[in-house]
Amino acid sequence: MPTVMIIGASRGIGLELARQYAAAEWRIHATIRTPAQPGELGRLAGNIVLHELDVRNASHIDALAKAVESEGIDVFIHNAGVSDRRLSWDEVMQINAEAPIAVTQALLPAVQRGTEKKIVLMTSQLGARYGSSRRLSTYGESKAVLNDTFRELAPAWGQAGLIAIVMHPGWVRTDMGGAAASLSVEESVSGMRQVIDGLKPAHHGRFWTWDGREHAW
Repeated sequence: MPTVMIIGASRGIGLELARQYAAAEWRIHATIRTPAQPGELGRLAGNIVLHELDVRNASHIDALAKAVESEGIDVFIHNAGVSDRRLSWDEVMQINAEAPIAVTQALLPAVQRGTEKKIVLMTSQLGARYGSSRRLSTYGESKAVLNDTFRELAPAWGQAGLIAIVMHPGWVRTDMGGAAASLSVEESVSGMRQVIDGLKPAHHGRFWTWDGREHAW
């Protein structure tokens, strides 16, 4: 049974990832800030293990790594993130730019023990710096910093035998994306799973969209 870890699985894209991987009979490690109140995630059928994780909490990150120290993670997906509504610049940067790297680094040994050795960090096209001098929003800047840090780390991760990418999930009808968004969460996740399933070493270190197109940085 292949194993996936989904960071940020309580709702939206993360919840749908858990639902679709459960339906495909994967073993799932899913993180949530309050496991005692799992909501819809707790009602999913399948081999699902819930873990408490506030991505800014170092002790939570350490505990998560320890919880899987005896097994391998085939696919690691860092989905947790926030919009820039009602949060300070520092908070958005901590959650969207710094935490994905810290959590991923802590889980690298588990991914290296896996068979597929795949890492997917959720980013956004709003964090692309290409072709414009436009001023990015706080959210966009946080994703741009994530992208920049990923590009610095990707060569070493590749040398360690991992296949790591950043991915734009599209504009999705979630609490963050809003009701006017063009994609359903089911469409986005189905597309992303196809991309993840098809990842090869040649795809490593690059920026991909939910429907398999390479995105400019």
